Amino acid sequence: MTVSRGKLLAISDLHAGRPDNRAFTEAIQPDGPHDWLLLAGDLGDLAADTEWVLRTMSSRFSTVVWAPGNHELWTLPADPVQLRGAERYEYLVGVCRELGVHTPDDPYPVFAGESGPVTVVPMFLLYDYSFLPDGATTPEEGLAIAHKAQVVCTDEYYLHPDPYPSRAAWSAARIDYTQKRLDALGPDVRTVLVNHFPLTRHPTRVLRYPEFALWCGSERTADWHVRYNAAAVVYGHLHIPRRMEHDGVPFEEVSLGYPREWRQRPVQPRVPKEIIV
Repeated sequence: MTVSRGKLLAISDLHAGRPDNRAFTEAIQPDGPHDWLLLAGDLGDLAADTEWVLRTMSSRFSTVVWAPGNHELWTLPADPVQLRGAERYEYLVGVCRELGVHTPDDPYPVFAGESGPVTVVPMFLLYDYSFLPDGATTPEEGLAIAHKAQVVCTDEYYLHPDPYPSRAAWSAARIDYTQKRLDALGPDVRTVLVNHFPLTRHPTRVLRYPEFALWCGSERTADWHVRYNAAAVVYGHLHIPRRMEHDGVPFEEVSLGYPREWRQRPVQPRVPKEIIV
């Protein structure tokens, strides 16, 4: 069991293949020797960029926890690592284990929060097209609406679900697997749930293109923050950093985003963000 009395910090969507974001990432430092860092996905598009972030952060922070985003799982033609689907994810899990980084498939570490210990739960859940746009009653109808609106996630071209027949099937398997692990924790265990995608649909309601919610999560996890006694939920993906509350539980969106996004914000990003538990 890993326990710390430093700060619990979190960030996502570093997209370190972009020069400005790489420089931003290079400048990230802990505030103290016992600080933890939660990396909630989209570290880079290429395997080398993801590995660089993991290696850099694991050399600086006491404990690093990683939950993959969709970009880490892309198989781009220019990437020397041409693994697809589950094999690509397993490759990155192997990199993390070599560096001592906690993954969704490892024992969950325990952080000493201000209100007592919390079990930090990194998750890899993907999405199942159940965040439907208005007018749709099935994922197929939702995707048709999205294609007509020309709002289509790049995952449809580069995130391969092998060996699963679809990304939705892969998501279902990951949700089943994670739910069993969470059920085994017991009802009295306080958690910090870390996932790249939002666990509920609420954060997607402000998207400029609402059809994009199809690629943002699953209705199956809508009550997990209550069911699994969450002290906080950490996510990214939307590039809309903010804090919301649902059922008294803070939901922290901790993304950096692309340079064109964070450079236009009236206040430059102050990340990583401290997660108070």
